[in-house]
Amino acid sequence: MIDPLIVEKIIDAALIEDIGFCDLTSELVIPRTAVAELAMNARHEMVIAGIDIAAQVFKRRVPDCRFEKFVDDGARVASGTRLALVTGQAQGLLTAERTALNLLQHLSGIATLTATYADKIRGLKAVLIDTRKTTPGLRALEKHAAQMGGARNHRLRLDDGVLIKDNHIAVCGSIKAAVERAQKNCPTLTKIEVECDTLEQVQEALDARADCILLDNMTNDQMREAVRMTAGRVPLEASGGVRLETIRGIAETGVDFVSVGRITQSAPAVDIGLDAVIRT
Repeated sequence: MIDPLIVEKIIDAALIEDIGFCDLTSELVIPRTAVAELAMNARHEMVIAGIDIAAQVFKRRVPDCRFEKFVDDGARVASGTRLALVTGQAQGLLTAERTALNLLQHLSGIATLTATYADKIRGLKAVLIDTRKTTPGLRALEKHAAQMGGARNHRLRLDDGVLIKDNHIAVCGSIKAAVERAQKNCPTLTKIEVECDTLEQVQEALDARADCILLDNMTNDQMREAVRMTAGRVPLEASGGVRLETIRGIAETGVDFVSVGRITQSAPAVDIGLDAVIRT
């Protein structure tokens, strides 16, 4: 669930950015009394995310508009599927059109790519998780979209957990020193994860009693050895350069999680049309 206040702030910022002083075209061309009926249609196969966000965008401009959705977030739809029908004051709906589509197409693109990755490791123990490689200002929505595609969320923000990475280790001097400093003041229910580049670092993180270990850019053979070394004592996350053609082999090493930055950072938008419905 996304806090409504966060959604409202994102929508307001997006509308302000797009509209400016006014929607000059709609106000000059469309009579204020005109009513429009617009259909959202999928133009290829996709996984939906953000359908309720799109509805809120339209209602922000036309509070009494009718938004009838035919699918929910997480639905896999075929090309030509009607996603929703929105009816209301034409000026306002046309003003909101681009913002509603931008968000829906972007979020559904993330969900669609995420589902492609999730399908590759279906049936294995490993769980697909996202990262903080998100568009500034849109993280809450993009994390939601990743979930709709079949991923679990990693840290939502920096205050959501301790992840000791290579630069933290370099400044502290060692994994042991970094973990000990974190353990002294870490909130009671917060986990401490350590990023390891080598098997020697994995052993050091184990000895320091880290809660989780991130295997960064390791080979499949190294990851299999890390699984053997840890023997289930701590969860293992594989990360770094994971691609569609490599994720299955990575998951088969026995790791618990595979994190993929591409699902939020590089997902292409899907194609969704908003077409006027002409009644005869």
